[in-house]
Amino acid sequence: MNRTERLYALVEELRAVAPRPRTVGWLAARFEVSRRTVQRDLQALLESGVPIRAEAGRRGGWFVDRRTSLPPVNLTAAEALAVATALAGAEDTTPFSAAGRSAMRKLAAALGESTAEEVRALTGLIHVLPSRTAPSALAVVEQAVAEGTVVRIWYVDADGRESEREVEPGGLLAANGAWYLIGWCRSRRAGRGFRLDRIRAAELSGEPSPARAIAELDRDLAVRVRQAETLRSLRD
Repeated sequence: MNRTERLYALVEELRAVAPRPRTVGWLAARFEVSRRTVQRDLQALLESGVPIRAEAGRRGGWFVDRRTSLPPVNLTAAEALAVATALAGAEDTTPFSAAGRSAMRKLAAALGESTAEEVRALTGLIHVLPSRTAPSALAVVEQAVAEGTVVRIWYVDADGRESEREVEPGGLLAANGAWYLIGWCRSRRAGRGFRLDRIRAAELSGEPSPARAIAELDRDLAVRVRQAETLRSLRD
C-alpha cells in the first residue's frame, strides 16, 4: 500500500468507527507501519483540511468529526423511516440483526431532529419477542456463511429430535417468515435447510467449505429460490 492509498484508508477507517477514536498504536498495527509514520500521515491529513481531530486522555485518540462521519448518502425522511422500521423489526434469528441494531443507532444519530423523532416514535411501536436461538450460535452461523467455513451445529427438528450435524454452508434462505441455513449436511450426505431458531449451538470447524450454490443442494430448495426470484422480478 503506497502513501496515497494509506491516507485514504486512514480516513475511511476513522469514518467507519466515528465518533469513536482510534489510537496511533492501533492504526500503526492495522496498516503495518510505524507509529511515527501514522503520526505524520494524520498530521498531513489535518493540514490538508480533512476534518479529523485528536483527543487526549486514556480513552483518547484520533477521530473524524461526527458531523462528517457518514459517506454522501442522502435519504429522504420516508426512506430513513423504512430502513429504521426494517432494522427495528428484525428478529433475533434474522441474520446479521446485531449489526443492524448498531446501524440503526448510527442512522438515527445522523438524521435531522424532526426525522429522528419520527424514527424514535415509530420504532417504539415495534416489539419483537425474543427467540430461543442462542446469540452466539447465530453469530457463528453468520461467520460460517460469510467466510465459507464448515460449521458444526446442534439442531432440534420439528419433532423435538436433537442431532449434531456438520454442514458445508451454501447460503441463507427466508421462507414463510423463517430463516434457514442452507448447506450440504455431511451426516445425511444431502442438501438440507436448518431453521435458525432451532439451532441450539454452533462452532466453526476451521475447514474451508467447498463452494456450493443453493440450486446444487436440494431440488425443492432450488424451486423455492426460483419462485422467490420470479416474484421479485415481477415486483421490479
